Amino acid sequence: MARKTVSRNIAYDEVKRCYYVTFHYGTDASGHRVKRTRTYHDLGVAQTALRQFEQQRRRLTVAHITMEVTLEEWLHYWLEKIVKPNREKSTIYGYENIIRNHVVPEIGSTPLYCLEAVEIQRYYTRMLDKGLSLNSIRKHHTLLHTALNTAVRQKVLMENCIDSVVPPQVTEPKHYFYDAQQLHQLFRLSEGHPLELAVKLAGYLGLRRSEICGLKWSAVDLERGVIFICAARTAVGGVAVDKGPKTASSERHLSIGAIPDLHCLLERRWQEHCRQRELLGEAYNPGNYVLVTAEGVPYQPDYVSGWFSRFIRRHRLPPLTLHGLRHSFASVANSQRIPLFDIGKALGHSNTATTSRIYTHLFDDTHRDMLSQVAGAIANDYEEYQGA
Repeated sequence: MARKTVSRNIAYDEVKRCYYVTFHYGTDASGHRVKRTRTYHDLGVAQTALRQFEQQRRRLTVAHITMEVTLEEWLHYWLEKIVKPNREKSTIYGYENIIRNHVVPEIGSTPLYCLEAVEIQRYYTRMLDKGLSLNSIRKHHTLLHTALNTAVRQKVLMENCIDSVVPPQVTEPKHYFYDAQQLHQLFRLSEGHPLELAVKLAGYLGLRRSEICGLKWSAVDLERGVIFICAARTAVGGVAVDKGPKTASSERHLSIGAIPDLHCLLERRWQEHCRQRELLGEAYNPGNYVLVTAEGVPYQPDYVSGWFSRFIRRHRLPPLTLHGLRHSFASVANSQRIPLFDIGKALGHSNTATTSRIYTHLFDDTHRDMLSQVAGAIANDYEEYQGA
């Protein structure tokens, strides 16, 4: 027999020249013993792995977590104790939806210590068959990987099986955008509408929807012609929630002094805000938001997006979303040969790599023009050579 016992739960295979370590997990719900075997090429490493495993088994209690804890139970613990105290409401809401609607019905009953990479891989395939996009399934992958990493750090698991799973390939969404002439037409058509300001903040400055809805008068300096992007307002389960900027780099000063159209529009809205405050007092727009209804109620972010889509269809304009105005801003900036770094700073990106990745389709136009100019120069020199 090639395999010989070295010590309790460790055997050596003389043919394969490796050590086999048997990990005993106890018994399952039906009373059957659960064990797994792993191979190591070094005795010291094998002994250390076994010792760490047995130490973990002896102290395996995190909020009364036992060897029988399921993936569902761990995810609920992770949400309550780790995620909710440290993450934004929008992130928590997204995690809860994924766990409740997908993970728990499919693999929630699997004991945590029995979870294997092949089961996760099959789960991704089933989600794809159900019609979920690759990008959506990638969010499931990130959630599971993060949750199980916490289990490893807290000594509940020895390793994260998600490390061995092939994650779904992220696909970049197709971005639609307007050129300068189309933006001019859109701005003209939106004039006089209560949401004209939302259109122009997105088109002139490249603001996100959450930044537009979260903008307050305290962040607008009309005398200096500057606005400070430092807050966001987003929708979580149909309810608007105030939160901080998307990233640290999302906080930025943007000049409006050189944009008379936008500056004048903001001045008119400010004067209207002051008049209503004199009439109604603090009851009017108590949150001090820039984008509000005639009654002083801040617009719901989902309503602003929905209105814009209806506005585009009603005027028979080329398809575009409100976020597409942000892409349009980047497109026009690129057409004016503005450096990539400056475009990214205006958009609130953390680095130029982010800007380039999102707007590759725009910057390809610049490359095409550059190549055309090079080809033209070569052709001219060649013609001169032949004429000589």
